[in-house]
Amino acid sequence: MQNDPELSPQKMGDISQDFLKVADLLKESAYQIKTRGFSDFPIFPISKEDSPIGQLLYDRTNLKTDWNYYVTYLDELLQRKIIDKSDEFQKTYKDPDEFCCLFVIDGEFTNFVFIPYPID
Repeated sequence: MQNDPELSPQKMGDISQDFLKVADLLKESAYQIKTRGFSDFPIFPISKEDSPIGQLLYDRTNLKTDWNYYVTYLDELLQRKIIDKSDEFQKTYKDPDEFCCLFVIDGEFTNFVFIPYPID
């Protein structure tokens, strides 16, 4: 899935606004994934439509968000060949205690976005 790496400011604003509604839930999910030993690299695919990537975590109709939030791990994305090189991804992956790794799937646009969790 290689395409335009640029995320428009408007789309980033839409994602950020929606993210604020679920940030605490995603942060807790990332924490549980790491502490239970599932993965050191939790990834949250988001999509307005159904996604074949990951497992549905939060449905947009239940949380009144614009995006569905899924959960997956680095291993699945390597197996699906969405990520080519594990070591390169791990170098760019940001601290999951401070940043959420979103994998945005929106029409022709698919890319990773690291968005900081709000500071309490």
